[in-house]
Amino acid sequence: MREGSRAALRLAEGAALRDVIDTGDASAWLWLDEGVRTDEWYFVPYTVPSWEETPGGRSLTAALHADGPLTEGQLALALCHRDGRIRYRALGRVTGRPALLPLVVVRCADWAQPVRERARKRLAEALDAETAARLAPLVRRLADRHRGDHALGLLGEVLRKAPGERLAPLLTSPDRPVRRFAYGLAVEEGLLSAVELARAAAGDDDAVVQTLCSEAALAAVAEEDAEEVLGALLGARSPRARSAGVTALRRLGRPDRAIGFLADRSALVRACARYVVRQYGTDPLPWYRDRCADPGDPALPPGAAIGLAECGTRADAGLLWPLLDHPAPGVRAKAVAGLRSLDVTDVPRMLRLLDDPAPGVVGEATLALLPSAGLLPEAWLAERLAAGRPRWVRVSAYRLLDARGGVVRLRAAVALLADADERLRTRAELTVRWAGPWGPDAEVAELLARARSHLGRGAPVPAQDS
Repeated sequence: MREGSRAALRLAEGAALRDVIDTGDASAWLWLDEGVRTDEWYFVPYTVPSWEETPGGRSLTAALHADGPLTEGQLALALCHRDGRIRYRALGRVTGRPALLPLVVVRCADWAQPVRERARKRLAEALDAETAARLAPLVRRLADRHRGDHALGLLGEVLRKAPGERLAPLLTSPDRPVRRFAYGLAVEEGLLSAVELARAAAGDDDAVVQTLCSEAALAAVAEEDAEEVLGALLGARSPRARSAGVTALRRLGRPDRAIGFLADRSALVRACARYVVRQYGTDPLPWYRDRCADPGDPALPPGAAIGLAECGTRADAGLLWPLLDHPAPGVRAKAVAGLRSLDVTDVPRMLRLLDDPAPGVVGEATLALLPSAGLLPEAWLAERLAAGRPRWVRVSAYRLLDARGGVVRLRAAVALLADADERLRTRAELTVRWAGPWGPDAEVAELLARARSHLGRGAPVPAQDS
């Protein structure tokens, strides 16, 4: 809003529109529209006479009524004016001024019906394929507003009639809603082949586009394109695209390829792979047990360890415990996660993993130990709060001490009130300020006194229970 107010003031002072806002940024037009109507600058006529003065010396309102000359900046201000009658008349002056079309789009969702209808008529007259592509980010953003869907429907009509290449810039737009709209249109109109859709699903970072394109690619795939489509989907970084490709292996009668995804890094892909092999009569559990049987196998994928837990039983914990010493950090972390999912926890064996050099292993071990936090040695954990320890070890120790509650929680928090790590210090401050009241204990009194000395005399520190 503040940016829009500054832009409005500069326009009122006579600056050119292109020098005031980034005309290619949809947000800039919305800020300007809101900024023109803010009290922050709106009464500057008393200090900036040019705001209501046209080049011919008439007021803005008079010039609009008499079809007098107006600068582009003044017309932009008029299109955003508080008075609907001025907005309405300004729309009659936009023909031949393509730079102002974004504000015409904004007025298509105007709350005043006469203004709204006139803006829609002007937009329909001016909109062609090239202009539609340029205005798409703004149109798509306004579509979420009340009465904002008309411009989006008009945009779709124009692009449906345009050559397919006109849609290409929108398919690579950095604006995600625009890409979703463009791919939806391309799928609806059949503008992309199955291979192109599969590549889009594999290459786009938006989950909606990935799902839309992968489903459309598999619905349209022909036998001669199957390998290329599957290759794009199965090799995608996105789990959504890979899972769609794996699931399609069943329909295409190629379950053998699904075995290679039983140990995928994504739980979704692993689940789809198990579904496919089961549909062809193969139980994946023996495959997982065989892969995890050698705890020293350097080629063991981490997904095999967690996959075993996902479809195994508590008896399979015997294969996971040795993997806690595997040379690969990913395997150790997934083995801990697997043991936790099987609800198998050996506190001493898990506790030693809090000193693991891999942050992922320490994080998984922490999650496994949280339910048993009351059984953990406080002094041992407090040692790991020391500043010389790796950050992930310190965070883990604090989480476990904090989970103990009571005076143990307070001790850990006060110990970190002067810490150099800002995030740990902030978390400790929040604990001291809001986790009380604390018990009636002499040590608690001393800890709260130390806390007040760190936080300042006026800091809100809970009192002790009486």
